[in-house]
Amino acid sequence: MNQLRKSSRLNLLPALLLLCVAGIARSHPVPDLPVRSYFALDGSAEIRIEVDPRGFTNDPESVNYYQKAAIESLAPEKVQQMKDTAELFVGQRLRFFFDPIGEVKPKLVWEFKKLGDGGIPFETDDPNLLKGDETVLVGSWKTQVIAGMTGYRIEALPLTAGKLGVPLNVMFVNFIGGKQIERYAVLYPGETSFTLDLTEQGISPKPGGRTEGSVGVKATSSDWLSLFWSEIKRGFAHVIPEGLDHILFVLGVFLLTRKLKPLVLQVSTFTVAHTLTLWLASAGYVKLPSTLVEAVIAASIVVVALENVFFKDYTHRRLLVVFVFGLIHGLGFAGAMATRLDSTSSLVVGLLGINLGVELGQLAVIGGALLATTWISDAERYRKFVVVPGSLAIAAMGLWWMIERITAK
Repeated sequence: MNQLRKSSRLNLLPALLLLCVAGIARSHPVPDLPVRSYFALDGSAEIRIEVDPRGFTNDPESVNYYQKAAIESLAPEKVQQMKDTAELFVGQRLRFFFDPIGEVKPKLVWEFKKLGDGGIPFETDDPNLLKGDETVLVGSWKTQVIAGMTGYRIEALPLTAGKLGVPLNVMFVNFIGGKQIERYAVLYPGETSFTLDLTEQGISPKPGGRTEGSVGVKATSSDWLSLFWSEIKRGFAHVIPEGLDHILFVLGVFLLTRKLKPLVLQVSTFTVAHTLTLWLASAGYVKLPSTLVEAVIAASIVVVALENVFFKDYTHRRLLVVFVFGLIHGLGFAGAMATRLDSTSSLVVGLLGINLGVELGQLAVIGGALLATTWISDAERYRKFVVVPGSLAIAAMGLWWMIERITAK
């Protein structure tokens, strides 16, 4: 009787896994909300907000990216409706302040542009820019810094009931004289950014209309610590709970073997690979269409899971598979985090934090899997009732995502 009970518990594991996957499945991660300001030394300024229209829904990750052709086929009134929705969406999430004036209401002009760094015009011929047709709404407000203005900051508002969409992190990035300043911020709902000192930067006009000062804001050690901690939280959140495809890949890696050395080798290889491409993508050296990246990520889940079914034992060949797919997962993290940065210092500090957060998320997944299966000591029974059916369930979800992403219009 005890044997029967144990077998029943084992048989329930893959069913529960599949049920959980089906219940919380998400396939198209929504990027963070970037707010970029561009201050010229003559006092002119532009604030640009990039909004993914999928974020208007309560379940944005179940919706495909809007494509250029789809937007062009919309009736003018529908296009205007989406722009009006974007205005409401931003108004429910952000407040803008110029000191000492206080809160200001940006007069945003909305355009559909390519997904990218502040929105890329579709007509661009630059071969270094994104090749895909994923479309976002970009709101632009052009203004002027007047005499007496001393600072600029934003606030990420809490998302309460009745508001559009789901909570998003806000990226607060600033450029002065065409150069990105070192300090940036990742804001969670309810947080306020640091104040960008416009007087120190020589942006606020002096008597006689002249501007003085040097470009660049040097961050202090406390700034770096705050940024590092914010990025750790952001990296962790993009694995747990937001990165189900990454979670399933890590579980696929785990299921092949619970032996410590092979597990450490695989996780370390995956870490090195996704760290490399996350850094390269964030520095602007690698750019691939997000739909292609997401399709390959889904395929990686299928391949790793099916390997567990057809290959019983670990071999070092597995490390090559994990490394190659880890490179693609790094691009997926970069796409979801909107981390394109030009400042070397902030890039190093921020990405160290992101990578540490991602690793902590992955270790939490593996630690949870170990705790969930540690009571199953018999290797053959573990393979028969957990590895094979669990891997098949993971492969099925990966295949579903792959088909969905390849056929996305």
